[in-house]
Amino acid sequence: MIRVASLAALLALWQIGAVFSDPRRLPGPLAVFETILAEAASGALFSNLAITLARVAASFALAMSLGTAIGYLMGRNRLADRLLDPWLVALLNLPALVVIVLAYVWAGLTEIAAISAVALNKLPNAVVVIREGARALDPQLQEMAEAFRFPPGARMRHLVLPQLAPYLAAATRSGLSLVWKVVLVVELLGRSNGVGFEINMAFQLFDMKLLLAYALPFVALMLGVETLLVQPLERYVARWRRGVA
Repeated sequence: MIRVASLAALLALWQIGAVFSDPRRLPGPLAVFETILAEAASGALFSNLAITLARVAASFALAMSLGTAIGYLMGRNRLADRLLDPWLVALLNLPALVVIVLAYVWAGLTEIAAISAVALNKLPNAVVVIREGARALDPQLQEMAEAFRFPPGARMRHLVLPQLAPYLAAATRSGLSLVWKVVLVVELLGRSNGVGFEINMAFQLFDMKLLLAYALPFVALMLGVETLLVQPLERYVARWRRGVA
């Protein structure tokens, strides 16, 4: 009910702002919703949302898999940490726009370049979080695994992954919030479809109704993923902290 009240208040403020503003700059909610319905009826809205979501999923999966492996290696191996830390610092401070432009210049305006650019922007975030989790692994559990001669697979499944689970959940949440944003920039600069491309076209035409018609469903989709997937995942991996079996 609190969320519903908050959204209702936002719609009310939006409507009040639209009354006192130029409709070309801030159209009212009804006009925007009519545009959303028109785009949905034509199929363009769902098509572009699906394309953007596919890019988000591919980029996120690539970045998380590589970031988890590299972060774990850096957290458990001091030499690897020293060797890779300068590269990690450089990637953390390199602007996303620079990475995207370089990817398009070097690899062309291709899907591989787009997904690689997004994944490279997410990668250092995942590495930092997983590295801290690897450093925080309980050494007594490691000694127990060695004493009982746990095979590598059992050690990873029963000792390492449960301890890394909160860090994986944190990397997932922060990473998704970053990937969503970078994918739109990638689409805006070098793709011919997707939500970012449609927002760019609406901007060039100064069509605020169309711009909001794509931005709002995208935000709603992001909130749905956060509410239905990410938050339940965080509660599940942290259930042992509350004493839940």
